[in-house]
Amino acid sequence: MSSVPKTYLTPEEYLHRERTAEYRSEYYRGETFAMAGASANHNLILSNCIQTLGQQLKKKPCRVYPSDLKVRVKATGLYAYPDLSIVCGQPELESKDGEVLLNPIAIVEVLSDSTEAYDRGKKFEHYRTIPSLRHYVLIAQDRYSIDCFSRQEDGSWSLSACQTLDSSVCLGSINCQLEINEVYDKVVFADSSTANK
Repeated sequence: MSSVPKTYLTPEEYLHRERTAEYRSEYYRGETFAMAGASANHNLILSNCIQTLGQQLKKKPCRVYPSDLKVRVKATGLYAYPDLSIVCGQPELESKDGEVLLNPIAIVEVLSDSTEAYDRGKKFEHYRTIPSLRHYVLIAQDRYSIDCFSRQEDGSWSLSACQTLDSSVCLGSINCQLEINEVYDKVVFADSSTANK
């Protein structure tokens, strides 16, 4: 039996292919990894986050980007599509095409069964090496749960978490709050007929 050899791409080849691809892929060490489609809850949670953070940052020198903008982790070579990224001040973009952000101050990922372990583990290891990053937010889509990891002055990361409708997490470096009742507005969980209305 012969095995089919893997095709390894340079970052330039990956970016060129991604511009015309029918589906999005992340990139690491020459390999691409196709991304699955998102559920209704995932998209609604993401939309709610964009609205609430965008409103809070409206008069500040910050930009909120949805999941179509790639982030490159320079230290490790990972190209990823965070669900949401925020940059304050001048965005550092990898090329004139403006398709890859290098200096996010905050990244938000909406978790799914297939990505949660990676988002909490290896992906966070990559993201932690981004010098500008101050907040990494993980949001469950099947229950009320938001975890916010924030970089401290000494470089360590602290966790603040909330699981009740009257709670929130603070993104201190950009002076924003993610209130759980706003993040989960109109979201219906599969095991419940009730929603946060």
